[in-house]
Amino acid sequence: MQSIKRFIPASFVVLWATGFIGARYAMPWAEPFTFLAIRFVIAAILFAGLTALLGSRRATREEALHATVAGVLMHGVYLGAVFWAIHRGMPAGLSALIVGLQPLITAVLAGKFLGEAILPRHWAGLAVGLIGVVIVLWPKLGMLGGGATPATLTASLISVLGMSAGTIWQKRYASGGDLVSATMWQYVGGSAVMILGSLFFETRTITVNGEFIFAMAWLVLVLSIGAIFLLMIMIRDGEMSKVASLFYLVPAVTAVIAWLLFNEQLNLLQIAGMAIATLGVALATARSKVVPESIST
Repeated sequence: MQSIKRFIPASFVVLWATGFIGARYAMPWAEPFTFLAIRFVIAAILFAGLTALLGSRRATREEALHATVAGVLMHGVYLGAVFWAIHRGMPAGLSALIVGLQPLITAVLAGKFLGEAILPRHWAGLAVGLIGVVIVLWPKLGMLGGGATPATLTASLISVLGMSAGTIWQKRYASGGDLVSATMWQYVGGSAVMILGSLFFETRTITVNGEFIFAMAWLVLVLSIGAIFLLMIMIRDGEMSKVASLFYLVPAVTAVIAWLLFNEQLNLLQIAGMAIATLGVALATARSKVVPESIST
């Protein structure tokens, strides 16, 4: 089991990085809140089916409530704000850079609310990782256009705070129950936020075609089920600052995928940035030489 767990962080980064594929195909054919509402409802139904199929323990009322709150923050606020900002013209590179602040914000929150000790080398790793992300995204930052408005910048910042707060909430209050049941309730929370958003702010018009179906299938199966489930395992088993640092690798992996699939430019500066981001993650996730004799749970 431990040998399998070693592959979880790398698998998560690769799966999470493919999210841009679905977003790239989906946004021309549906409004963001409407698209995410459909995605989250489908994911919730699938996880409900998995809960029954696997005979998973049903969440208590308190566990369900905490998982729902985590889902509101991690899925509703985070993805809702990101998709809305990009739909309103926010450059993807600038959005990714703002989202790249998440590991630092999460580390601060983890120290305050979870009592995690962040050592100097871990802070150094988080800083180095952020520098690497800036270098990887630098070519895209030159194409800002007019989409970087106060509204889209605010939405991007809200998305970062939502994801950071959601992962902290999940770690502190919702990590003790069954993961499948908890993830189902997360999507119930995310669905509620996106349904309300689509009802109040959108026309709920969608165009169903091959690209829309592909995007929906990809984001539900690969991201909402695969990547999120791996993230829940890491949140349950690891320290939040270390888990969050993995998000520094996402822009680098995304750049490689875009180069392979869409022939987007990948220059030596970006490759150097990838190496720096990887170094930062290595420092941030380095294990302490002093291992406590016992850990209370």
